[in-house]
Amino acid sequence: MLGMWSLLLLWGLVTPCQGLLEKVGTLARIDKDELGKAIQNSLVGGPILQNVLGTVTSVNQGLLGSGGLLGGGGLLSYGGVFGVVEELSGLKIEELTLPKVSLKLLPGFGVQLSLHTKVGLHGSGPLGSLLQLAAEVNVSSRVALGVSSRGTPILVLKRCSTLLGHISLLSGLLPAPLFGVVEQTLFKVLPGLLCPMVDSVLGVVNELLGTALSLVPLGALGSVEFTLATLPLISNQYIELDINPIVKSVAGDVIDFPKPPKPIKVPPKEDHTSQVVVPLYLFSTVFGLLQTNGALDIDITRELVPSNVLLTTTDLAALVPEALGKLPPGQQLLLSMRVKEAPSVTLQNGKATISIPANIHVLSYPPKGTPEALFELNVVLTLNAQLAPSVTKLHLSLSLERLSVKLASSFAHAFDASRLEEWLSDVVRVAYVPKLNVDLDVGIPLPKVLNVNFANAALEIIENAVVLTVAS
Repeated sequence: MLGMWSLLLLWGLVTPCQGLLEKVGTLARIDKDELGKAIQNSLVGGPILQNVLGTVTSVNQGLLGSGGLLGGGGLLSYGGVFGVVEELSGLKIEELTLPKVSLKLLPGFGVQLSLHTKVGLHGSGPLGSLLQLAAEVNVSSRVALGVSSRGTPILVLKRCSTLLGHISLLSGLLPAPLFGVVEQTLFKVLPGLLCPMVDSVLGVVNELLGTALSLVPLGALGSVEFTLATLPLISNQYIELDINPIVKSVAGDVIDFPKPPKPIKVPPKEDHTSQVVVPLYLFSTVFGLLQTNGALDIDITRELVPSNVLLTTTDLAALVPEALGKLPPGQQLLLSMRVKEAPSVTLQNGKATISIPANIHVLSYPPKGTPEALFELNVVLTLNAQLAPSVTKLHLSLSLERLSVKLASSFAHAFDASRLEEWLSDVVRVAYVPKLNVDLDVGIPLPKVLNVNFANAALEIIENAVVLTVAS
C-alpha cells in the first residue's frame, strides 16, 4: 500500500494555472479557508479530543515506569539523585482545549498543518499532593494530497511532531528538578498521543473529500457519476479538482453525449473564495436525457390550455383558412409535438439559452370520431433559462423567448405558416413550458466538496460554462 501511495505522490501535483479548461468536466476550486473549517469542525463536538484523554504516566507503567526513564538502569533510576520521582504517579491528560488550526498549502505536495492546543494534566505529586499542570503544545504535521485506491482525493499524514511550549504548575508541589523530568516525559509521550489525533482529523476530512465523487440520481432520467479526471492540483491558496461526469441511463449504461468543441476559459479565482465551474456538457446531458426519454414530447388538447387560448378549427380558420379544407367549424384541435433531436444549449455573455427543434402535427379532434390530420409544422423554440443554485444542484426555470415555424406538409393547401407563430407561442407558453419546468426539477447536479454550500453563490455565465463563487 505504501508503494502505491509513493507512486501516486511521485507523479507530482502540479500547480493550477489560470486559462483554458481543456476537458468538459466540472472544475472545483476549494479555498484553503474551507479546508481549515473542515479540520476545525472535525474537532468540535466529536470523539477525537475525548479519545486523547487518559493516563500518560504512572509509577509502574509508561516512561516513568520500570522500563522507562526511572526503571532499573534507566537514566533517572530509583537509585539516582531523583529517587523522589517515584512519588510522581498517575499523570493523566484530563483536559485538551480545542486546538487552533493553522495551515499552509504546499504547491506540488499538500498541506503543512499546525494544531495549537493546551493540555491539562492531573496526577499525584510528592507526598501524595494533587498535582495539576498545564502545557502548551503545537502539533506540526506535513500532509500529502493524493488519490486513494477508490479514486477519491485523500490527505495522508507523512510526518508529525510536537513542540512543547510553556508548562505551568497550577496546583501542588513539584521540586524544580522534576520539571525537567516532566518535560522529557511529555516530549516523549505527546507525539504518540496527539499525532493519532491528526490522523483522526484527516479521516473525517477525507470522508468529506470522498463525497465529491459520488452517484447523483436524476430521477427517471438516469444518473451522473462524478469521478476524478486527473490528479488533484494544489496552489498556495486552493485545491483544484477536475471532476469528470459520467452519464448513465436508468439501466446503468454509460451514455456519451457530444462534447463542446472549444475548451472553457476559466476566470481567475479570488483569494478566500471557492468555485465550481459547471460545464456546458452537463446542461446538454440533462436535455439530451429528457429528449431520449421522450420527456420533451407532448400532446396538447383543449384540457391543457385555459379558456382564453383558442384551440378549435373555428379559431384556426381565422388565421389560415386554406389549411382546413372542408372541415366544419367548432371542432377541437390536437397538437402532437415530438422532439426528435437533442436540444442545443448556449451559455455565453451572461445568458443561458435552449433551442428545441420539434415537429408539430395539427389534427382536428371530433368528440366522437377519429382525429384527422390537417398539416405538419417544423418549429424551433428558443427559451431563456433562469439559473438558481442550491446546495446540491443548479435549478433551471424556462420561459419562451420566441418561436419560429415553417410548414412541413399540408393535407389541404399550402399556406404561410408564419401567420401561426403568435398563436402557437401562446399555446406553448401555457401548455408546454410549465411541463418542461416540472421535468427540469432534476436540475444540473453539483459535486459536494468539503460541505461547501453554493446555495448563495454568485453566479456568472461565461462561454460554455457557469461559474459559482462563494466567499469562505
